[in-house]
Amino acid sequence: MRFKHYKGGLYELVCEATLESDLSTMIVYRAANGSIWARPKDVFFEIIEVDGVKVQRFTPLD
Repeated sequence: MRFKHYKGGLYELVCEATLESDLSTMIVYRAANGSIWARPKDVFFEIIEVDGVKVQRFTPLD
């Protein structure tokens, strides 16, 4: 599944992973340039405020 970051970058969700230290769920995703990133699931899908407007950090495209 593809997502657009609120700053404009395009990303592909690779998988969900479990962080060994505390068993939290992480989202592993790939940027358009091929770099791989991971962030906590709740942060990846959270609603943030940008210039006084609430938006999704990552908006699904598919």
